[in-house]
Amino acid sequence: MENLLGLLRIHVHRGVNLAIRDVMSSDPYVVVRMGKQKVKTRVVKKNVNPEWNEDLTISIDNPNLPIKIGVYDKDTFSRDDKMGDAEFDIRPFLEVLKMHLEGLPSGSIITRIPASRQNCLAEESQITWVNGKVVQNIFLRLRNVECGEVELQLQWIDIPGSRGV
Repeated sequence: MENLLGLLRIHVHRGVNLAIRDVMSSDPYVVVRMGKQKVKTRVVKKNVNPEWNEDLTISIDNPNLPIKIGVYDKDTFSRDDKMGDAEFDIRPFLEVLKMHLEGLPSGSIITRIPASRQNCLAEESQITWVNGKVVQNIFLRLRNVECGEVELQLQWIDIPGSRGV
């Protein structure tokens, strides 16, 4: 517990224009990995624009590890097909958490992270102060696939007794 910084809630909102891996569609789900942790969403049947609207939570002890996202097509009789992957760095998010932002108006943009070839962002990501919480909205462009993006939102959960950021 003393090594734990806190928890990261990853709201997996939706997939956009995901690759077709079955005859006419796909049955996608998302796997989030960080170090040895692995969490995943439910499967959305026959949809290349799925809306998961699911919260996945991982514990953060090493902020230098990237968070890896994999999208897969659920298959019944064979191995699930890969539908792309991406990764992102949580260090900019954690840096904003260290700032004392109490008193800022809700909706204030704290920092912007431009999309680049190095970071998998499909568009600029903003870290904002919303209702007393630091929030980051992320659109990730999937790699190793012909098309597809995943929309996420990050929120921090402090744990009493943890090391904290």
